[in-house]
Amino acid sequence: MTDPIADMIIRIKNASMAGRKDLVLPHSKLKEEIIKILKINNYIEDYQIIDEKPQKNIKIILKYVGKLSVITDVKRVSKPGRRIYVKAGEVPQTLNGYGLTILSSNQGVIDDKAARKAKVGGEIICQIW
Repeated sequence: MTDPIADMIIRIKNASMAGRKDLVLPHSKLKEEIIKILKINNYIEDYQIIDEKPQKNIKIILKYVGKLSVITDVKRVSKPGRRIYVKAGEVPQTLNGYGLTILSSNQGVIDDKAARKAKVGGEIICQIW
């Protein structure tokens, strides 16, 4: 697999569109940090690390309002073939602040609001709304 982050994003999007309650993904530290940001910003209900041999997994419990998923769409911005970087003052808003932009900066994986507050830029991983 050339882009495990894109795979994770598409799995989350497909599971939410199909109305599934939860999904299981292969674990990585970057995926865990992205999922932690999604939980803090109330895009997912919860997550847990399943520590099985030979590989750890992450179980994500999706969030719904009635029968509608909280996640409308997810877009992978920076890809392995074309990385997208922004400076501190150029961090984009998603849907005029109603969405979420996730960045990888020198302070770790953070969302757009935290990046503006800390005045840091970085690589745009994805946008979610």
